[in-house]
Amino acid sequence: MAAKTLQGTVTSQKMNKTITVVVGRRKKHPKYGKYINLSTKYHVHDEKEVSSEGDTVLIQECKPISKTKSWVLLDVLKKGETIE
Repeated sequence: MAAKTLQGTVTSQKMNKTITVVVGRRKKHPKYGKYINLSTKYHVHDEKEVSSEGDTVLIQECKPISKTKSWVLLDVLKKGETIE
């Protein structure tokens, strides 16, 4: 069985070798039929610390690295804008 891969946006890089990634999805309401935007935050292991806030990244599920980290960074797909 292949490991799950997701695409999301980096929201925080304040921890050592760890980034926080938000992955958004759309779900249809069962009764009303309206689409709802939902998001989930993941703690992702970034060994080389190559990503920064605002980047679009590809992450992959792995065995647990710590209490909250069970995802690893695969690739930075698009660099985000830096705010000065």
